[in-house]
Amino acid sequence: MSAQSGLEFPCEFPIKMMGRDTPEFRATARALVEAHVGAVSDDAVQATVSRNGRFVSVTIMITAAGQQQLDDIYRDVSSHDDVLVAL
Repeated sequence: MSAQSGLEFPCEFPIKMMGRDTPEFRATARALVEAHVGAVSDDAVQATVSRNGRFVSVTIMITAAGQQQLDDIYRDVSSHDDVLVAL
């Protein structure tokens, strides 16, 4: 168990990011996560479009191996220009 996060690894963990609703953003969101965890199934990816249709929230469920992996994912996701918010 990680003293910092309170999580026990490995564990299921959602990576959520928001951006403009374009096919490119959806592919980028997936690629950013897959760079750290390998291929994810289509079932692990959920997208929700905003009411006005301009933005999309993409949530990708992963099996997190450890805190360092999560930190690395969030660093890459947060620093990407197309990602407006990362949770």
